[in-house]
Amino acid sequence: MSSERLQRAEQALSQIFSGIDAQVKKNLRRVLAAYHLHQVGVHHFAGVSGYGHDDLGRQVLDRVFAEIVGAEAAAVRIQFVSGTHAIASALYGVLRPGDEMLAVTGAPYDTLEEVIGLRGENQGSLRDFNIGYRQLELTEAGAIDWHSLAKAVRPETKLVHIQRSCGYSWRSGLSIQEIEKIVNLVKQQNPNTVCFVDNCYGEFVEDREPTAVGADLMAGSLIKNPGGTIVAAGGYIAGRADLVEMAACRLTAPGIGSEGGATFDQNRLLFQGLFLAPQMVGEAMKGNHLTAHVFQQLGYPVNPLPDAPRRDVIQAIRLGSPEKIIAFCKAIQRHSPIGSYLSPVPAEMPGYESELVMAGGTFIDGSTSEFSADGPLREPYTVFCQGGTHWTHVAIALEAAMEAVGEA
Repeated sequence: MSSERLQRAEQALSQIFSGIDAQVKKNLRRVLAAYHLHQVGVHHFAGVSGYGHDDLGRQVLDRVFAEIVGAEAAAVRIQFVSGTHAIASALYGVLRPGDEMLAVTGAPYDTLEEVIGLRGENQGSLRDFNIGYRQLELTEAGAIDWHSLAKAVRPETKLVHIQRSCGYSWRSGLSIQEIEKIVNLVKQQNPNTVCFVDNCYGEFVEDREPTAVGADLMAGSLIKNPGGTIVAAGGYIAGRADLVEMAACRLTAPGIGSEGGATFDQNRLLFQGLFLAPQMVGEAMKGNHLTAHVFQQLGYPVNPLPDAPRRDVIQAIRLGSPEKIIAFCKAIQRHSPIGSYLSPVPAEMPGYESELVMAGGTFIDGSTSEFSADGPLREPYTVFCQGGTHWTHVAIALEAAMEAVGEA
């Protein structure tokens, strides 16, 4: 029965899949143009040790990345341990005591709560450094409150935080057009306010990135979209050259900034992963559409809806109980290439408030560009699927997940 549902879903989504292929081609053309412009060659694969000074490959990769995303500068570094680390470096780099950060997309992702100072004490949060924080709540429909945003920026508002993906909230990710509208509204109120985008899960989903439509700075993880599923670790910051350098000084130290950081012979993987990224993102988007389609057929609320345009590579399913989240994740884990013999159980994770259940049988530990699923054990018990190296793997795993949770 599950296999028949999947076959019908695949047929129903054929036009959407074709459109995604066209999008992949457009983004890949952009990547190839940047590699050609900066004359990437095998000599850029060599790395240096120690301080990492004069690493030609790293310098060219930064220029290539900036070219692709429409930014003045970029710093692509394996020294970033996560997307949260890259985001935190950007925030600490730009903000100073007495400044205010305004989040305009509702509550930020769980792992930023301790960075801001909403949880935890005396760990050097923004609040510990007397940096103010406000957030604009989303509307009841989960959309940006445009009316409130049009008058939200104050003289002390140094930085506006824009989270592109849904995170663990029940909303659609932001489109590039919406991000451009946010930037324009903010700049009308104060042209000096820095528009910062948490770009995690959003790279290559559309044909432009936030920095190409006016965002001053953005950050993300390399074990998500731009690493193409093969980069072992790292993150990036991109945007205005002065802001990128300020963020890099928080990663390393003032006076060193973006000039340091050995690449430990990872340059080839960084270049190759970026080349593969548009294709991998396309496969993940197809998997998202398929997931939404079959679980809506089973009677579960899904977000985004099956035919809705993708804004990130996350698909949410409201399963309604902790037992179903656990059963879903166990089914995904059993059909993962790595650790299929393991059984996910609820556990605490650093940076998260609630216990999580996570299926992540990935080649890169914690990689959400490969197929994974997780959910916090809190009401209304929603599981979030991310990534996928090829949609056919997603389909195989979904068949087991559908059997595990049954109809709503």
